[in-house]
Parts: sequence; C-alpha cells; structure tokens
Amino acid sequence: MKLLQLPREQIVPQRKGIFVFLSPGISLSSGKRSHQVSHSEQVEFEEMRLQSLEALAGMLCSFLVKNTKLACCCGSAGCSLCCGCCPKVRQSRTTRFMYLLYFILVVGLCCVMMSSSVTKQMKEHIPFFEDFCKGIKAGKTCENLVGYSAVYRVCFGMACFFFVFCLLTLKVNNSKGCRAYIHNGFWFFKLLLLGAMCSGAFFIPDQETFLNAWRYVGAVGSFIFICIQLLLIVEFAHKWNKNWNAGTASNKLWYASLSLATLVMYSIAVGGLILMAVFYTQSDDCTDNKILLGVHGGLCLLISLAAISPCVQSRQPHSGLLQSGLISCYVTYLTFSALTSKPEKIAQDEHGKNITICAPDFSQGLHRDENMVTWLGTFLLIVCIGYSCLTSTTRSSSDALQRRYGAPELEVARCCFCFGPDGEDTEEQQNVKKGPRVIYDEKKSTVYSYSYFHFVFLLASLYVMMTLTSWFHYESATIETFFTGSWSIFWVKMASCWMCVILYLWTLVAPLCCPSRQFSV
Repeated sequence: MKLLQLPREQIVPQRKGIFVFLSPGISLSSGKRSHQVSHSEQVEFEEMRLQSLEALAGMLCSFLVKNTKLACCCGSAGCSLCCGCCPKVRQSRTTRFMYLLYFILVVGLCCVMMSSSVTKQMKEHIPFFEDFCKGIKAGKTCENLVGYSAVYRVCFGMACFFFVFCLLTLKVNNSKGCRAYIHNGFWFFKLLLLGAMCSGAFFIPDQETFLNAWRYVGAVGSFIFICIQLLLIVEFAHKWNKNWNAGTASNKLWYASLSLATLVMYSIAVGGLILMAVFYTQSDDCTDNKILLGVHGGLCLLISLAAISPCVQSRQPHSGLLQSGLISCYVTYLTFSALTSKPEKIAQDEHGKNITICAPDFSQGLHRDENMVTWLGTFLLIVCIGYSCLTSTTRSSSDALQRRYGAPELEVARCCFCFGPDGEDTEEQQNVKKGPRVIYDEKKSTVYSYSYFHFVFLLASLYVMMTLTSWFHYESATIETFFTGSWSIFWVKMASCWMCVILYLWTLVAPLCCPSRQFSV
C-alpha cells in the first residue's frame, strides 16, 4: 500500500518560526514564544484539517478496495474468489453464492441436530458434557438443542433472516443505492445477524404454541416452494422446445437434435416404469404399487397425446413431444422417489421368516452402511435444493413465472439455451483484464430481483425444515431414519407428481378454454 505523502507545509504549517498544528482556537507555544491563532488562521487551519481527513479517508478506501476480503466482509465491495488462478467472477453471482453458503451452513447445522449418532458421540467424548448442558439450561443431555424442535427454531431464525432482507430489498432496481450495497456486502455482519436470529429463536416463550403454529406455516411455505419448482420445470420444457425449434429454420440438424432428445427421454421414462414394475411389484401382492405405476403410465400417455392433438396444435404450434417427454421423465423420477420413500412392507415367507416385500432385493445391500447412505443422501438433498434456489432466482426464471417472454423472432438456438448467449460478457471482461477480480455487472441496473431472491430462500428454509423432520411424522424423526421411508414424504412426492402433470396440461388446454386471452409457451 502506497502511503499518502503531503508536503511538510501542508501537514505542519509554520508561522513566524512557530509550529502550528491542525488544532484551531488554542494558543501554541514554542520555547518562550507564543502565538494566538486569529480567526482567519482558524478558518485556514480548519480547511487544511478537512483536507487531511479527506485524504486519510481516501487512503482507507483505497486500502479496502485493494484488500477485497476485508472490504467484502465489512463493506459493500463484491467478493472475489480466494484463489488467484480462478477466473474473474461477477458480483451478482458471488452475492448469490454467499447467501447459498449461509444457507448450507444452517442446513448442515440442522442435519447435525437431527442426528442421534452425533449426539451420542458428543455425550461420550466431550468432558463435562452434562454439566455444560445444565449450565446453558438445555436439559440434562442437551435435548433442547437436538431433534425436530431445535430444527424448527433454527429454521425459524433463518427464515426471519431472509424475510428481513426480502422487505429491505423491495423494489430495488439500482445497484448503487444504499439497500443494494447492504444486499451485496457486509458479509461478516450478516453472519452475526443470522447467528443471532437462529440463537434467539430458542428463547421464544410458550414453545409448544410456537411449534404448533410454525409447523403449519412451514407446510404452506413448502407447498409454495414446490409449486415454484414445478412451474419452472414446465416453463423449462416449453423454452427448450421453442429454442431448438427456432434453429430448424436455418439448419435442419436441429430436427435431428429434437428427435434424439425426445427419443432419449421417452426411453428413460418407459424403461424406468418397466424396471419399477419388475422390482416394486410381485405377482400376488403389491396391489397399491401396481395401481400407482399404471396410473402414472397412463398420465404420461395422456400428456403425450394431448401435446400432439390437432386442437392443441391449432392454437399452440410449438407444442410437441419434447415437452411431454421431459415431463414424463420427471413423473417417472418422482414415482421412483415416492416408492423408495414408502415404509417397508414386511411379510413372512414359507419358512416363517420376516422378509421385505414390494421392494428390490438389492435394497438390503444398499442399506448396510447406514451412515454412508444417510450422509450421501443428505448431501445430495442439499445440493438439489441449493441448485433449485439459484436457478429459481435468475431474471429469466422470474420473467417466466410472470409469463413474460422475448419475441420468438429474436430466439437464437443454442445447445446450452438455459444460459445467456455467447459473448454476453465480452465487453465487461475486456474492461477488467487487469483490474479487480470482481466483475461489477450491475452498474446500470440489477440483473435479478433481490427481494424475490430472498423470498425463494425463505421458502427453501421452510422446505428444508419440513423435509428433515419428515413433514408431519416429526416425533421420531432423525437424520438416520430419513431414508428408511415415511408416509408423509411419500404423499408429498405423489402430490408433486400429480400437480406437475396438471400444470403441464393446463398450459396446453388453457388457450382452448380461454380463447380471448393470449398465451405464449
């Protein structure tokens, strides 16, 4: 850091051989001589003092800009990647990833709270564990800090954190405002605020009433979060088909790409239903699984026929089998996920031995190492929720939920159509080749809705809370038994599957039911 150098006479002005410091209105002396500062000299000295303070402030700002880690944590500067070999990053992306990091930290804490094995290990290996629990008034074995009630409290604090920022960033369209600076920086203070909110939730009075009321709030919020994800999946299917269809006008190879993608997705859907029929049904039992697979296979056939029916094609010529194939794949995935979430069905064989039926035989081998399965599944759950949050908060996703689309003639076919067009950042990256590692891509306006971003993370907090506590079967829920099956999780996934089919069918038949309105898919 280069120190600011000022001429000596500016720092210590000299009057008649007497050193006068930047402190007006006092008598200064040097040896036996004294000089009383006059009013004009006071004004002059005050101006010099202000100039020195401004120079000091500029030096401090320069130091913060050059040391981006400090400016990122305690100021409004954007965060850069810690590794010098990493590419330059956008401010908008680093901001979203920082909030995602906070989200993952709290979810990881919730997973630890739901783990009975972690509590057991702490009790066995931490000295004076019981005395510590009594000292903080958390129960004899810290039972108030573990289990579903602790997860409810921590997630309440995280939900309040995102709710506060959702209100704080309402109608923020300019990244240069004070509220935008708060959103994009001050990460250390935000971490303290998040920790304070999560800790303060344990001091809420009348815990029983709070938990009962918060449970239903969590269920409603989780339902909204699932609806947003399903809407975006349906919109993604239509966007995919429209983008690749736009390329067929100039290059016929896009027809081959559409056909190949459609064939692959239908192969996955049909193959998945056949495999589930083989492993999750038996000739003389498993009637519920047979009915379920038959109904979902019929739904896949229904949406495929509806997509290519003449009445739908007349109003929506872009509708085709690509969208229905993608929705069929998603229905197959949800069906498989629901079947694996069902509680095990036990029956006796001819030798009187209890065996698990209506489930594949190799499932017993998969669950031998319960800890590995539990923590791997939890990691995948966190990754999926985090990815859903990030993809749900982009500008294109927000526009899709509000039914705002670009002009069809401006559509440019791309293999990776879900990202921006190539060369979008060329100008920005050219301007920062030798500059800071953060690309300030929001100089003109925000590239995503700040308040909507925090609202989605608020709903994701509620969804994580309900999922980790097995929804309404929370009394005996632990992270170790999370993947052993629960009727609550089974019916949530079934409802999600049926809702996805209904949403897709509505996008097909809505123009027929409301011919006076304009629909664009």
